[in-house]
Order: sequence, then C-alpha cells, then structure tokens
Amino acid sequence: MSRRVVIVGGGAIGSAIAYWLTREARADLEVVVVERDPAYRQASSALSASSIRQQFSTAVNIDIGRFGIGFLRALPDYLAVDGEVPELGLNEGGYLFLASAGGEPVLRQNHELQRARGADVALLEPAELAARFPWLSTGDVALASLGLSGEGWFDGYGLLRAFRRRATAQGARFLADEVVGVRRRDGRVAAVELGQGGELACDLLVNAAGPWSAGVAAMMEASLPVRARRRCVFVLDCPEPLPGCPLMIDPSGFWLRPEGRQFICGAPPLPGQDHDDLPLDEIDHTLFEETIWPALAHRVPAFERLKVTGSWAGYYEYNTVDQNGLVGPQPGLSNVLVATGFSGHGIQQAPAVGRGIAELVLEGSYRSLDLCDLDPARLEQGRPLLERNVI
Repeated sequence: MSRRVVIVGGGAIGSAIAYWLTREARADLEVVVVERDPAYRQASSALSASSIRQQFSTAVNIDIGRFGIGFLRALPDYLAVDGEVPELGLNEGGYLFLASAGGEPVLRQNHELQRARGADVALLEPAELAARFPWLSTGDVALASLGLSGEGWFDGYGLLRAFRRRATAQGARFLADEVVGVRRRDGRVAAVELGQGGELACDLLVNAAGPWSAGVAAMMEASLPVRARRRCVFVLDCPEPLPGCPLMIDPSGFWLRPEGRQFICGAPPLPGQDHDDLPLDEIDHTLFEETIWPALAHRVPAFERLKVTGSWAGYYEYNTVDQNGLVGPQPGLSNVLVATGFSGHGIQQAPAVGRGIAELVLEGSYRSLDLCDLDPARLEQGRPLLERNVI
C-alpha cells in the first residue's frame, strides 16, 4: 500500500527533501510538494546571498557544511537530468571572520572545534592578514579566521531549481497551491486543505514552509518559534580592485563578498528594528548609509568612494530561540516532521537536511549524518543549541 508524503513548501529545503525521498524508485511512496509561490518571488532560496561555510561554533552545523560543499562539488552525480548538469558557479573564495580583542577567545575556541571536525581553516595574526589582503585595514583586528577551501558562494536559486527539476524527473509531484487548513484525527494530520479547493490526504506531512512555517504549524494547533525577518542586500561598485577578496564578516556586524565584478553586502537590523513580516519591497537604506557604509569604509578604505548600484531584500526564516534549524518530529503530532528555522543558513544546509529528513521518513532514523542536535524537542526541554556564528 502506498504512503503519501505531503511537503508544505517547495523552496530549497522542501525540494531537497523531495529529491532525496525519490532518489531511489519506490512503488510504496508518493511525494507531493505544495508550493504557493511557484515563481519563487518571495522565496528565501531565491533572495539569499547563497553562500556556504564550515566556520560554525556547533559540531552539527560544521558537519552539515562539510557535506554541503561535497554535494556541490559532485553536482553531476546528484542533480544532472538527461545528461544536463546545472551550472551553479561555485566559487570557493572562503570566509574571513575578523575579531577584535574581545572576540579573539571565541574565535580561537571555534577554530579548535572546526579543525577537530575536519574544516580547512587557518588563524591569521594581524601581520599575516595585512600581508595577504593589503587593501584591508587591520589596525583594530586582533585575529582572523580564513577558510582555505570548502567555503564560498554559488547560485542559490539555481540549486533550488536543480533540486526541483531532478525531484520531478524522479516522480515527485509539485502542486501550485496553498495549504489553508489541516484536518487532524487522533493526534495525526489526516489531510491538508488547499486554497484552490478540496483537500489532500496524507500519511506523513513535512513542514518546510520557511518564513511561513509557524503559520502552518498553527493550523495543526502546534507552535514553532520561526518568524519572517527581513534582511537587505546592497550591490556595490568599488573604484579599486580587491585581489583575493573572500566573504568577509566584520566585528561591527556587516558582511561583504564579491559578486562578479561588483560586491554585495549587508548587516543585521539595528536593535529594536528587527520586526516580523516587514515588506520586501521596502529597502532599509538608512541601515546602509548610517551603519554599514561607515564601517565598510573604515575596514576597506577603497569603499569610501563606492557606488550603490542595486539592492534587494529577502526573509530569514528566523528561529527566535537559538537561531539554529529545527529538524525532526513536530512535538505532539505523530506524523509531522519539520525542517525550518535555519536563520539564513537554509540554502547551504538544504542538501544535508533534505537527506536527513528522507532518512527519517524511509528508515525511521538518521543513517548518515546525525541531526539529532536540531530536534525541535530541544526547545520544549529547555536545551537550546546556541550558535555563535550567525550572520
């Protein structure tokens, strides 16, 4: 008898889950993905800065990053369709974390864990940093951590489309519709109600609705601490070349990376300004002019004469408790799994999380990479998984 798995949300996470579930043909499994925005106009996957790293402070996130970069490097083995390999423009330019004197001990602690987990990272003293990146102002930098390989950036929207295309070729069905209600019975979800009418029965439901996953959980009389938090990205022209520029994270909070011949940058909103559901068509230019630009020009003097050539905004599916992904069974519901709350890391974590959820569905437990540290039950049990390196 066939089981039907309904995945709510067809972004990178939902499409990755569909891909892994259908990678091996099974007559006893039907996979249906419900995506309300098939053009992905508001999808976090399409609007992110699309980067990947191993420089985290928790073992599970480091391991997820290591699997992710291996997946991207071996893309033809995974996501080719009819001999056509998606081109994601993977650039392993590395991440560069800069630390002030106050942040140096944490950077050293993180480095020890990262090296122990196999990450190819190096600590740079100020003199080494200045020699490697002469365009950088290092007078107030106490220490830096550089990813030598396995970190960089790529076409995130391309990855989403590749997951979806391969999943469809393998038999997954994508519906352009919206889940507007849930029918429960005996502590289980029996069916989802669709916005275009009718309902879709399910044996198992996966909530991968990203910034809107808390709303989906509420339909099931459950809760998730996930909110849609806007992040603005600015496109810059620099009058001088910055040879070897990696993705840089400044102690002040801004990040910067190359994008072709230009650069993109961003920073978290100011305290008290990080509200839920802010409109994506309104860009916070004040954040750039009053906060990012002064810090950027201090760190890279060439940016004193920058030109802003564009901007956009996307949502983080922000886990308000500990900013780490929520992956595993939804507490209180016996046939619901969640994969959400990645707080800006979803596009890079999609390959590993998709595989992990598929293993839970097909095998009943993780068989390759243990993602138990991301179990949503940790929040009810008062044991948050704190990640120091949230950008």
